[in-house]
Amino acid sequence: MNPPQLTLLSPAKINLFLHITGRRPDGYHNLQTVFQLIDLCDTLTFSTGGLPPGVLSLQCDQAAVPLDGNLILRAADLLRQHVGKPDLAAAVTLAKRIPMGGGLGGGSSNAAVTLRALNQLWGLDLPQQTLMTLGLSLGADVPVFVLGRNAWAGGVGELLQPLDLPTRHYLVLWPRVEVATGDIFSHQQLTRDSAAIKIADFLAGRVRNDCENVVRKLVPEVDEALNWLGRFGKASLTGTGSCVFVGFDNLEEAKQVLGKVPARFQGFMASSLNRLPAASGCEIREKLE
Repeated sequence: MNPPQLTLLSPAKINLFLHITGRRPDGYHNLQTVFQLIDLCDTLTFSTGGLPPGVLSLQCDQAAVPLDGNLILRAADLLRQHVGKPDLAAAVTLAKRIPMGGGLGGGSSNAAVTLRALNQLWGLDLPQQTLMTLGLSLGADVPVFVLGRNAWAGGVGELLQPLDLPTRHYLVLWPRVEVATGDIFSHQQLTRDSAAIKIADFLAGRVRNDCENVVRKLVPEVDEALNWLGRFGKASLTGTGSCVFVGFDNLEEAKQVLGKVPARFQGFMASSLNRLPAASGCEIREKLE
């Protein structure tokens, strides 16, 4: 018998680079990126026992998180509709730690973890590839979290090649603003014709984030965060922002910089992951204010 309750960690990601290689007829963009999982995590608890048929509920410890239309509920409903069992029920609680609208993939990660958890709790036994396909209909970042691995990505982000990366420690700054992805990808000045590269180019550092210049112009807080963080290393934007990051090989050096973060930013320490963490294996290291 499947357990009636399951608690899982839902990690964030950073894009170690982001090249836009073209615009498709459907309006979406082809891109190349590397998804790096980090140990900044939300926590989701799923319960399926003792609920009325068809009930899907979500509670969150952060009032700012919208519950109506949340990707967690959409993922749960998509999964049960796919198997033709609309009476399946689940109650989900979310402890939210990943900033919203920061380009860290929190909502996508939550959706992917929901697909994985309820596939188990509901006893559906759908293969991973089916869950990835379902996840893609919810968002381009969802499949990599279903995969549960760092990955080299192409297409709209769904063509994934697992990639093991060396351990690094990242200082992530959230400038306390959200960036709407649609506004960036629709901007006239966005670079959309970057040449395709190979993994060797990434390993040699011949990469950038094609969204960064546009985000800097539209969101001065992000420009300010990149300028401040750039004093300590190669500062980069993740996704379309608003979070920015710099990587360190030395954890103590990263902690020293974290202690200098101005109050106008929220700073996080996060270490790299190569795979989804176990529920007890992910620590949240946040700058105390």
